[in-house]
This record gives sequence, structure tokens and C-alpha cells, in this order.
Amino acid sequence: MDIMNIFSTVRGANTAGFLVCAALIAFALYAQQVLGLEPCPLCIFQRVAVMCLGLLFLVAAVHAAGRGMRRGYAILIGLTALAGSGVAGRQLWLQALPPDRVPACGPGLDFMLEAFPVGEMLMTVLSGSGECAKVDWVLLGLSMPGWVLIALVVLGTYGVVLNWRGRGWSVRTH
Repeated sequence: MDIMNIFSTVRGANTAGFLVCAALIAFALYAQQVLGLEPCPLCIFQRVAVMCLGLLFLVAAVHAAGRGMRRGYAILIGLTALAGSGVAGRQLWLQALPPDRVPACGPGLDFMLEAFPVGEMLMTVLSGSGECAKVDWVLLGLSMPGWVLIALVVLGTYGVVLNWRGRGWSVRTH
């Protein structure tokens, strides 16, 4: 079987979405473990969004869903990508602030998870802190949250259109 024919089905195209999410998480782990870039709380939330998106793509790929369930996957994929995009956008906004307007650094995520109720922890993380405004890595003029934002918008759009339509991408072989 030709690999392009595999990805021309809805299930195969969802598998491709999962593989892209897995590659994004692999790069995030590479950046942390090899490049020594410690993720801030907003970065961790973006990773969670990418992992949830990947999980949704994987479940959609494995499940031989009917039209209604595929549309359910489309909605969940869209909402997950939107939430992750909001977090990435928040971090980009923090990174764009003048240095004198950057909020002070807050407690680490590990401490907040132990010491704060979930709602307060979420509000504290999403309000951002100085560590989230720091730019440690740039590719083609964009920091990591910029690339994550692009990836989430593209993957979210791809997943919504793919699963809402319920047809894979036509692949011409001639």
C-alpha cells in the first residue's frame, strides 16, 4: 500500500495530525534536555495543549467514528487548539512588553500545584510572570511560543476541517 493512500483517509489524516503533535513534543523535550531551555509555566500549558490535541487526533484515528462523532472530534480539536493558541498568544504578549512593564517572576509551577487551589493556580499562571517574558530561543525571528501558536492554528484548522467534512484529502497519483 502506498503511504500517500494511507494518509488520504480520515483516519490516516488524523494519524498524521497525531504524528505532528508528537514531533512538536519531541522537539520541546529536546529543547529542554539537550539545549537546556527550562520551560516556564505558560510553556508547560502549551505543551499540555499540544499533548491533548495529539491525543484527540490519535483517538479520532483509532476510532471508526460516524459523522456525528467525527464532528464531535472536530469541535474538541478546535477548542483545544484555541485554548493552546490563547496561552501562546498570552506569552507572546508578555514577550512584547517593554522591560519595565514585565511582571515580576512568580513561584514555580511545582509550588503552585502543591500550594494553591486549581482555580487560583490557573489564574496565576495565565496572568504570566517575568520568566514567561524571557526569550531564550528564536528561529526566523519568532520565539518558541510564536511557532507553537502557528502550529496550533494550523493543526486546529486541519483537524476541524478534516473531521467536520469526514473525508480524507484526495491524493492524485498522475
